[in-house]
Amino acid sequence: MKCKMAVLLVGLMWLEITARAQKSAPFHLVQTITMDAGVQGKFDHMAVDVNGDRLFLTAPQHHTVEVFDLKSGKWTHSITGLGKPAGIVYVPKTDQVLVSDGEPGSCKIIDGSTHRVIGDVKLVADADSLAYDAPAAILYVVKGGKDVGEKFSRVSVVDVETRKNLADIKIDGETLEAMALEKSGPRLFVNVTSLNKVAVIDREKRKQIAAWDVTDAKANVAMGLDESDHRLFLATRGPGMLIVLDTETGKSVAHLPAAGGVDDLAYDAQRKRIYMSGSDGFVNVYQQKDADTYEPLPTIPTGPGARTSRFVPEENRLYVAVPAVKGGKPAEIQVYEATP
Repeated sequence: MKCKMAVLLVGLMWLEITARAQKSAPFHLVQTITMDAGVQGKFDHMAVDVNGDRLFLTAPQHHTVEVFDLKSGKWTHSITGLGKPAGIVYVPKTDQVLVSDGEPGSCKIIDGSTHRVIGDVKLVADADSLAYDAPAAILYVVKGGKDVGEKFSRVSVVDVETRKNLADIKIDGETLEAMALEKSGPRLFVNVTSLNKVAVIDREKRKQIAAWDVTDAKANVAMGLDESDHRLFLATRGPGMLIVLDTETGKSVAHLPAAGGVDDLAYDAQRKRIYMSGSDGFVNVYQQKDADTYEPLPTIPTGPGARTSRFVPEENRLYVAVPAVKGGKPAEIQVYEATP
C-alpha cells in the first residue's frame, strides 16, 4: 500500500511539474494541420487572412501556394501555375494575395476568392522577399543579382493598384533577403546577405541612404523591427544568432546564440518577445527586458526543416510549416498559442 501511495505521489508531482513547465513556456501547441501527401520540398513564407481564417504558404519546390482553412483546421488545396513562389502578402482591402515568383521573375496577383492569377507584374529572375506599404498600396520586392548575371541586386517598387513596376532601386551585393518597413518614417531596411550589411532605403526618394555593417556574425537573413524602441532584429546563419541594431546609429547593441537555418523572425510588441524559426527544428524565443537587454526563453521544438513561420498578433498565434519527411510523415502546419 505504501509503495502504491509513493508511486501515486511521484506521478502527481510529475504532472504538477509538467503543468508548470507548459505554463511557463512561451507557446503551447493547440493544433496540427496535415497537408496532402503530394506536397513535398521546402517552404518559404506565409500570409494569413485574419478575418477569413485562411493561411497561405508558398511551396517553391512544389511550384504552388498551399491554402488552409484555419477555422476547420484543414488543408484545402494548392494554387498551381506558379514557377518558384517565395514571398507572400495578403491584402484584406481587396481580398488579394500578392506572391513573388522567382521563375521567370514576376509579382503574381491572385484573387482571394477564386484563387486564380488576375495580374502579373514583370520583374527579373529570383524575385523573393516582400514588404508591403498598405496605406500607399506599394509592394517592395527584393530580386536579381547573382541569378541574372549582375553584380548588384534590386528592390523593385510595385504599384499594386496600377500593377506597374515604378522603379528599381539598385543595391550592391548579389543576395538580398528580408526587409522591414518603418511606419512612422520613410525608411526601408534590407538585409544584404552576401555582404553582411543592412541597406537603408529612403522610400520617398527611392534611393539607398546608408549601409550598416553586421559585425557579430555573417549571413543575415531574417529581420524584424521594434519601431518604438528604435531596434532592428537580425537572424544570421554564420553562425546562428540574434543580432540587435540601433536604428538611429546602425550599431550593434546585443547578440545572442540561436538555432541554425533561421528564415523567419517576428517581433511581438505586446509581450516584448522575438520569435525565430530555424531549419534545425526549433523556434528561438527571446524576452526583451529593455532596448539593449535580451534574455533567451525556452525553445520550442518543431521539426527538421521547419524554418518558415508567421506570428499573427491579432490571434496571439504562431504558425510553423514543417516539411514532409521523405517516405514518412507528411508536411504539416503547427499552430502555437502565445502564453501571457
